Amino acid sequence: MPVKRGCGEWRLVSSRQKRLNARTQTSFPPDRIMNDTKGPRLAVIGCGYWGANHVRTLGEMGALHAVADVNLERAETLAQPFGAKAVAPDAVFADADVDAVVLALPAHLHAEFALRAIADGKHVFVEKPLSLSSTDGANVVEEAATVGRILMTGHILRYHNAFVTLAERIAAGELGDIRYVQSHRLGFGKFHARFDALWDLAPHDLSLILTLARGEPERVRGERRGVSIGTTDLAHVHLDFAGGLGAHVHVSRHSPYRERRFTVIGSKGMAVWDDLADWPRKLALFRHTIDPNGTNWDFSLSEPEYADLTPNMALTDELAHFIACIESGETPLTDGRQGVAVLRVLEQAGA
Repeated sequence: MPVKRGCGEWRLVSSRQKRLNARTQTSFPPDRIMNDTKGPRLAVIGCGYWGANHVRTLGEMGALHAVADVNLERAETLAQPFGAKAVAPDAVFADADVDAVVLALPAHLHAEFALRAIADGKHVFVEKPLSLSSTDGANVVEEAATVGRILMTGHILRYHNAFVTLAERIAAGELGDIRYVQSHRLGFGKFHARFDALWDLAPHDLSLILTLARGEPERVRGERRGVSIGTTDLAHVHLDFAGGLGAHVHVSRHSPYRERRFTVIGSKGMAVWDDLADWPRKLALFRHTIDPNGTNWDFSLSEPEYADLTPNMALTDELAHFIACIESGETPLTDGRQGVAVLRVLEQAGA
């Protein structure tokens, strides 16, 4: 199936996103028979924390065909409730009944397994990061395009309704011209000897920032610090885009408190997405005025206006979008190109 190419930028909320939400809410009733052959049949490779989430979500959607892991007993435990089969990873690539694979593996294996899946004619969803180098990621993108297969990167927060609504408000001009974006993603753990906080945590927010900026930054500056185990435990990433937009990402796995805030500052207002808040208070909008008055400035800030959000399961919407793109041939909102763009920022920030 040929892939319809997008316009070379990562769009804000569009009618396609609205169709995605409608599809997610109506297409997968709880009593749907597992392994329904009317739609694409998917296999999940990797049964760790995120792999298990993918298995459960696809199973509930009726799209799960197989579950694969080097620990076959673990794969069987996850597959059994949904009537899917448990197999070794190599068996997935040779299975003609598998239309697409979801890769939830250690990140250093993503590019290798994605290329194997593409070579065997399968569409591919890769959990973030797409790979551990932009060169390897670009190679995966090129191979998928060459054979006409969908390649999607698992930047899940792009499908969270708080961000969907935020992007709609921005597109409608409610914040005016966007001047600055700042994101804080802090907590304690998880510690990995070969996978630092920058690469583990920052891809989420970089994906959102690149989406709002509609492209890649002109300049990236990174500051990193190891605290406990010799690799980066906290980092700051500064981004400058054409047109004057700036952004800052702060990530830490060595913070005594959790913080998940994404702030957008515009010429007419500001918005704060606090992902740890309850749904009624997740997205706050603040109107402000700043006017010169001689040598002083008059300024005012409104009380927060909380957006009326429809709670959603971002992973369900994300996977529904992947399936919809397989069926239509359209380019995913978080395609492989954005995955590579995120890798380029991470490389520059870590240089």
